Amino acid sequence: MSADALIVGAGIVGAACAAELAALGMRVDVIDAQGVGGGATAAGMGHIVVMNDSPGEFALSRYSRDLWLQLAPQLRTRDAFSRCGTLWIAEDEEEWQAARAMHAAFDAQGIAAELLDAASLRAAEPALAESMAGGLRIAHDSIVYAPTVAEWLLMQSPHAANIRVRLGTEVASVSGDSVTLTTGERVTAAHVIVANGLGAQRLVRSLPLQPKKGHLLITDRYPGLIRHQLLELGYIKSAHHATGTSVAFNAQPRPTGQLLIGSSRQFDTTDSAVEMPVLAQMLERAARYLPVLPTLNGIRAWCGFRSASPDGLPLIGPAGDFAPGVWLAVGHEGLGVTTSLATAKLLAAQIVGKAAPIPLEPYLPTRFAIGESHVRG
Repeated sequence: MSADALIVGAGIVGAACAAELAALGMRVDVIDAQGVGGGATAAGMGHIVVMNDSPGEFALSRYSRDLWLQLAPQLRTRDAFSRCGTLWIAEDEEEWQAARAMHAAFDAQGIAAELLDAASLRAAEPALAESMAGGLRIAHDSIVYAPTVAEWLLMQSPHAANIRVRLGTEVASVSGDSVTLTTGERVTAAHVIVANGLGAQRLVRSLPLQPKKGHLLITDRYPGLIRHQLLELGYIKSAHHATGTSVAFNAQPRPTGQLLIGSSRQFDTTDSAVEMPVLAQMLERAARYLPVLPTLNGIRAWCGFRSASPDGLPLIGPAGDFAPGVWLAVGHEGLGVTTSLATAKLLAAQIVGKAAPIPLEPYLPTRFAIGESHVRG
């Protein structure tokens, strides 16, 4: 039987879209070449964070964080949701002033944020280097284990009975009312949604997406060593590098007592192998903030690829000239977990013709005209 919607991609974005459409009474098919919650979903940190680099990024991440906080009571222990908060670290006076500006911006928008001077920062996170100038705590930011949440959304959420999942099934091409599998089988649906991250480029070849490679390392168990998701304020500058390799301090306290350490960004490679020089550079950077880090046992390192658009915002809505009749939910870069639930709301509103909960315009794929050049400002 033909579905109302067919989604290519069973990561956190595709799973969120499937659950939202199923909740609206639609019959949804989800197809993935691998398994549920793979790709960037499996490779990332699962940090749910409000970011304010641009009005569009702020609106989407704020709305989606609210949705995560609403969903959290339904999640299971294995989904590892924790409202640990984010602590942005100011290394020097310049970054302390940046923290103050960030606090003022968040306060003006009603986001709970608290400035910590150097003494308060040491009290909040004793393992940080004593030379740090201060920080900004965002209380309601959270963490989650996104691969299992994707599985819950598809298999156990309240309307999961409306969702059918086909794994180990590769899509060769898409159109407005069907997908063709590599086996030659054609699967039809009233709406076709491409939500498979960088894999979307293979199906919609002219999409303006670029891979950003990132390294992560997880340690052995050191319960209570850190309490918040820790990021350096320089992380924002690092995130916007458009060429070469950059690293920034990013550390997460897992509910297991382990530390997840990041992060790196590379544009000049599509090799998924761990690169020891980059990993070493990332860990050296992290040790400036956590001096105890070199004494800890690292047990595994891995890489993933973020799907980045030219302006840093996802493509949510009709593909337009890129692929007439097809819908897109791609290009989330490092905020796929954070913005997955909001993406699903915005996409569903467009599909069923309802008013969107926040303005759609910053995320519409049609903002990128084929053949034009777009550079992040």
